[in-house]
Amino acid sequence: MSARGRHRRPSASARFVSHATLVIASSAGVALVGASGAQAASVDTWDKVAECESSGNWKANTGNGFFGGLQFTESTWNAFGGTKYAPRADQATKDQQIAIAEEVLAVQGPGAWPVCSGKAGLTKGGAAPEISPDAAPKPQPKKEKPAPKPAGGEGDRASTYTVVPGDSLYGIAESHDVRGGWQALYKDNRETVGDDPRLILPGQKLSLDGEREHRAAPKHAAPKAAEKPAKPAAPKKAAAPAAAPGFSAPVGDLSIGTPYHQAGGSWSSGYHTGVDFPVPTGTPVKSVADGEVVSAGQGGSYGNEVVIRHADGKYSQYAHLSQLSVSAGQTVKGGQQLGLSGATGNVSGPHLHLEVRTGQGYGSDIDPVAYLRSHGINL
Repeated sequence: MSARGRHRRPSASARFVSHATLVIASSAGVALVGASGAQAASVDTWDKVAECESSGNWKANTGNGFFGGLQFTESTWNAFGGTKYAPRADQATKDQQIAIAEEVLAVQGPGAWPVCSGKAGLTKGGAAPEISPDAAPKPQPKKEKPAPKPAGGEGDRASTYTVVPGDSLYGIAESHDVRGGWQALYKDNRETVGDDPRLILPGQKLSLDGEREHRAAPKHAAPKAAEKPAKPAAPKKAAAPAAAPGFSAPVGDLSIGTPYHQAGGSWSSGYHTGVDFPVPTGTPVKSVADGEVVSAGQGGSYGNEVVIRHADGKYSQYAHLSQLSVSAGQTVKGGQQLGLSGATGNVSGPHLHLEVRTGQGYGSDIDPVAYLRSHGINL
């Protein structure tokens, strides 16, 4: 398994000295500002430390008490003068975080980042970084949303659809351009589906005509000669389709590290059997759907893992967790927390490894991204 992050985060007490120690250091004549070149590191080295600490996310704030790309605690950030730039490290620019990191390095040495300093080659003898902490932050260009796809004509849709294994109301509504999404499809076929929209069975025939009938344009009498015809109302924008009921994203940040089916590496199957989400240690991990926990604990190279069996017969696996919140035999809901992400097992850094399988055992994997998208979770 691989990810963009690179270490298991130590405790706050192991990473930074206390505020009291800083006061003693300052009173002993140790400068807390203006680190010299003999006690510095290049921007490239700090980038490597950030890659290890936070997967290179200089705005990292996962709620675990560490902030920014270099994972400062608030007490360390305050003690070394970081508040002259921003209240917390994650609110400061990259150059500002490096400037404060230089002060920490001058006083505490590379041991302030006990794991990542070794992996990044961080020492006190590097060249001074070329940074401009007082410069105004560069404005970030706004990402334009893609234009919505035009709705298909009524004649382009079949009148009925027969359910096959792996289908969901959301996926059927999307692929057949059903107006009103899965909610409208369920409303028109509730008598067939039953009370639970998450449970549809292979062989069921669903009507795709209901929306046409419900949305038939009313006939109006021609306006009188003396009357002016009313202005046509502006068409309403279609709402973004909601995720299928009972389904949830596994983590808040769905940026993909190692994709599904990537070849090479040291994987037994010869390819990556899941998808990696490179999130920092301590990120909440949630079940993608309702189901039953069939195993929770140590899983060899997967480290601490949770495996859940879902109503559609699929299994989801969540690997390399630093902490578990559920146990085998427990029933969970989609979106319920299963534990915290980490770097246990055979990994090179913190991330969540997610697999979706047709059976509980290794080797029955399917594309987890396609599975999530089929249930309205956009990646």
